[in-house]
Amino acid sequence: MSLIDIEDLRVGFPGAGVEAVRGVSLSIEAGECVAIVGESGSGKSVTARTLVGLTGPGASVTASRFTVDGRDALGFGARDWRRLRGRFAGLVLQDALTSLDPLRTVGDEIAEVLATHDVVPRAARRERAIELLDAVGVPEPEVRARQYAHQLSGGLRQRALIASAIAADPPLIIADEPTTALDVTVQAQILRLLAARKATGTALLMISHDLAVVSAIADRVVVMKDGVIVEEGETGRVLARPRHDYTRLLLAAVPSAISRGTRLSAIAAGGVALRTPLPERTVDHAAPILKASGLSAAYGSRTVVDDVSFEVFPGETLGIVGESGSGKTTVARLVLGLLEPASGEVLLGGEPWSGIPERGRRTRRSRIQVISQNPLGSFDPRYTVGRLVAEPLRGASSGSGSHRGASFGSGSRRGAPASWRKDRVAELLDRVGLPADVAGHHPRRLSGGQRQRGGLPRGRATPPGQGVRGEPVNAR
Repeated sequence: MSLIDIEDLRVGFPGAGVEAVRGVSLSIEAGECVAIVGESGSGKSVTARTLVGLTGPGASVTASRFTVDGRDALGFGARDWRRLRGRFAGLVLQDALTSLDPLRTVGDEIAEVLATHDVVPRAARRERAIELLDAVGVPEPEVRARQYAHQLSGGLRQRALIASAIAADPPLIIADEPTTALDVTVQAQILRLLAARKATGTALLMISHDLAVVSAIADRVVVMKDGVIVEEGETGRVLARPRHDYTRLLLAAVPSAISRGTRLSAIAAGGVALRTPLPERTVDHAAPILKASGLSAAYGSRTVVDDVSFEVFPGETLGIVGESGSGKTTVARLVLGLLEPASGEVLLGGEPWSGIPERGRRTRRSRIQVISQNPLGSFDPRYTVGRLVAEPLRGASSGSGSHRGASFGSGSRRGAPASWRKDRVAELLDRVGLPADVAGHHPRRLSGGQRQRGGLPRGRATPPGQGVRGEPVNAR
């Protein structure tokens, strides 16, 4: 008997006039890994959340058949779904920061699952939580169990969420981008963990944009576009001999050594990848736009950044790589002026940026923009996407004409700054593949990848300067 068996699943949001999933049929057997792939907004996450009753208020769910663990889920109430989550299906959501309770330690978060489903006696819950954190590769699990989500790096939060999902030893794990915030070494560890559980009979439903991850663990692949399944089949066949043009498009978008310096995702008739050369960038080595010298930072007694120095010149891209928890994001916070270094300094445009009052940074703040690793947690939930993108533009509607012309195109903006900002927002959204009507939506209504794309235009809205991007493509 299939753990999950659905036929002609349709999920709509009548209030928004959206049908996110249309006619999806899917089954998952014990010990099987099924991967759903597709571009952001294709309906992958909505499908997964529907399987555990988390489509949200106002959603319309219909199906010809919808059985979960042999029961008709179309008749489930809220209590039925609560009993199912955790015990039958462990869920790993994409946004770990917003999924973990900010008022509880990570250990308490995991212990709640153990208590809710009576997995171990009360006295053993803390020790079991530490064991689970250790199993998913969290260093110093005894220390991390006492910390809150905001005190962990993105990768550590993701691993803590995975530990919570497997705490009750469910027969099904639904993992929505479970490795997006992880470095390659920890990613391999998590994949080994999931593969080991699969070998013992646990079923996996994995949603991922990473085809390398899919090829490593999935038995079958389901390709979705615009809420519809366009192709499905055995993993090796789908990835090696795709039948649908959209699947070929996804494969053509996978970066490789051959594709470096070319535009991805373009295919000709017959599925042949077209590699269009990207324009070459000129790096001006006259003077660095950003200079960090001897940066150090600590959280309590723990040193997280120690004597880091680098320079970034106009037209240049500098990548900082390393394991989760290695200090990458802390370096970004130092560069942004959100954290003062214990030692060292940051210069922006040759002038002091660190070690000065915030009011001294305000006139130059628009020169440095950030694209956060976790857009849902960093966006103001009260703002629409359009307002979030337009916010950096408000100062650009005044000032010298040459400044505006160089950055945003020619012509005066004084006559109708509001209309100009609206047009500019639509242009910026189009550049990252989002329709203009997304400007009227709040971030919570978008998929993870759409939210991440919604953050990209902020870094391009202001005059050319410095951008700091923390895992800008981890959800796409």
